[in-house]
Amino acid sequence: MSTLPVYRWRLAPDGLATRRQLRAAGLRPGGQDPAAELQRPRRKRGPLVAYLYRIDLARPVRPFTAAKRAALDRANEARRTCPECGRDAGYVIPTSLGACVPCASPTPDLEGRCS
Repeated sequence: MSTLPVYRWRLAPDGLATRRQLRAAGLRPGGQDPAAELQRPRRKRGPLVAYLYRIDLARPVRPFTAAKRAALDRANEARRTCPECGRDAGYVIPTSLGACVPCASPTPDLEGRCS
């Protein structure tokens, strides 16, 4: 089992970057394994760990296509649609309720129906 080199916070060598740093540069790890670990000490719990990747092996971020945008829009619309009444709630329906707020906690009308 191989162990990764560990660097302290802000002391990583040039040529290595975290996922977030790669993304800010328009790159992604591209399937490579982490080259090192970056550790930031914490007082009460264990250290915060981030993996470092080689910048020279990183690949460009895949473009966000129109098909991906349409699929994401459909998925978000489905998360906003109430399964009880079928209306767009205007917000993501909480999984704890399973329906929009009016359907999850109906208030009876004067005639005894749920609104």
